[in-house]
Amino acid sequence: MEHEETNGNGTRLSTKAKILDEIEEVNDSPIEQVKLTVPITDDPTLPCLTFRTWVLGIACCALLAFVNQFFGYRQNILYVTSVSAQIALLPIGRLMESVLPNKFIRFPRTKWALSLNPGPFNIKEHVLITIFANAGSNTVFAVGIITIVKAFYHGRIDAIPAMLLTQTTQLLGYGWAGLFRKFLVDSPYMWWPSILVQVSLFRALHEVEIRRKGGLTRLQFFLVVLVSSFAYYIVPGYLFQSRNLASNKSSISRQVR
Repeated sequence: MEHEETNGNGTRLSTKAKILDEIEEVNDSPIEQVKLTVPITDDPTLPCLTFRTWVLGIACCALLAFVNQFFGYRQNILYVTSVSAQIALLPIGRLMESVLPNKFIRFPRTKWALSLNPGPFNIKEHVLITIFANAGSNTVFAVGIITIVKAFYHGRIDAIPAMLLTQTTQLLGYGWAGLFRKFLVDSPYMWWPSILVQVSLFRALHEVEIRRKGGLTRLQFFLVVLVSSFAYYIVPGYLFQSRNLASNKSSISRQVR
């Protein structure tokens, strides 16, 4: 039985409604941009740590780590961002959803079992796989030390010391993040504007919207911008990169002192 109270305006509020209002007030962000972009609701019925999450997450982390580190030595660097992986993962996840059988893999000597296809590819799986990809997309700065020793000092660092160097420097960041978690992670005022772009993209790819008459949904708008930006950039950025090598003696920029 719900207990009823009356607020200052004379409106009756049940205890359940009051608790929900308090929870919503606590979970809501004090930053207006975050409040408008990130929903505070949750669907606990959606599976998270699924077979698709582990397979695609580990594969994306390893692939992006190799590609970005390997091609980082080129003059024209090839860098695959986590946003690119985020876009590419949606059709791959939907493909696994339609192809994989609905059967369980049981771990020996345990009661654990993992379903190959727990249902539709959902936003929680997509977010977790993108976090995997983001962890591997950033290059390891300590590799620069190994490169400098080999290229300029003609020295050699064995595999085990090189691995320990890269692992310790990488884990150092996680250590500092853990020490200052209360101030840099848990605080609602520590927000990252670049993350809001990915949150908006997740919602556009997964949330069902009703198209207004004469308007576009967020997914349709994203596809239009994606195709337009690709068509605009491919000509100057890929086909005619040599235009940057031309030096016009009579250009205005060369006359400015």
